[in-house]
Amino acid sequence: MRYLLDCEVVENDEVAPEQYRMLIHAPELSRSAVAGQFCMLQVADGLAPFLRRPMCFERILRDHVSILYKIEGEGTRLLSKMRPGTTLGVQGPLGNGFPIDRRFERHIIVAGGIGVATFPALAEALVQKCDVAPDVILAARSKHLILCADEFRALGCKVHIATDDGTAGEKLFASQMLAKLAPGPASRVYVCGPMIMMKTTSDVAIAAGADCVVSLEAQMACGDGACLGCVVESKSEKEGEKMVRVCLDGPVFDTILIDWEAHNMAYDR
Repeated sequence: MRYLLDCEVVENDEVAPEQYRMLIHAPELSRSAVAGQFCMLQVADGLAPFLRRPMCFERILRDHVSILYKIEGEGTRLLSKMRPGTTLGVQGPLGNGFPIDRRFERHIIVAGGIGVATFPALAEALVQKCDVAPDVILAARSKHLILCADEFRALGCKVHIATDDGTAGEKLFASQMLAKLAPGPASRVYVCGPMIMMKTTSDVAIAAGADCVVSLEAQMACGDGACLGCVVESKSEKEGEKMVRVCLDGPVFDTILIDWEAHNMAYDR
């Protein structure tokens, strides 16, 4: 069920440079949301900015949900200024969420930068429903951009850190770290991050025979499929399915359905 709610901001703290975690009191959302879904947040009372901002659920707690976000523009800057006690307009839960399947023997989460924001809820769901703690790859440009490592370890996850500059973990890209973990046909890989990172990481997973799903990020105006602002090209040959809507058909997709070459991949990583 989707809700249009006025919710209270409980916490809104900076956890890394220009990256924030917000805790929202939202009992209706916490009872109905699943890992991988998202909500649309009203960041201002007036007309500027007019559009709501899409945010995935970082964690789904009793009576609360949390989001993890990065300041990218005026909307997220305004969001970062909200203080505890502020009333926030929230629409959700939206989207399809991650598939949870006990048949896979191994689960590997691959997060690039702020793409980690959707994965703590998934890790918790895998522990609760599949009785397995996933391997987690956290990849970022530098040490100070690695987020949620302690939260994953607290769930029993083995955390593998990769940084572009080698300031934390190993000096590797996410795709290279995944190759080191050697996923196989009994593995499912979950990926979220920059487009190029998702493509190359997906390539490694598919080459290894693993199942792979990706959580796509896109700008959107409505969150329910009407505006067509978040469409991406798919490889489907079916009539009417060449373009898919991230908000309604996703945000989680089987990677083999996404036409990665249509997204102007400029370099291999």
